[in-house]
Amino acid sequence: MIKVTRLNGQLIVLNADLIEFVEEIPDTIISLTTGKKIMVQENAEQIIEKVIAFKRNSGAPVSRAPLVVEE
Repeated sequence: MIKVTRLNGQLIVLNADLIEFVEEIPDTIISLTTGKKIMVQENAEQIIEKVIAFKRNSGAPVSRAPLVVEE
């Protein structure tokens, strides 16, 4: 799980394993495997860092492959 901030300032905790891809257009949008999209204050690189840190702490294998940043 990672903590991210919605555009309205609300802090939410997101299941990092459900992230399909992240876009910056110009706001950051996290698309989940469920089809849901969440706009957040963090940029794509910050989200990638949070996911990597979470996976390292949980002992899960770390791979940047599932996270795609489209520009």
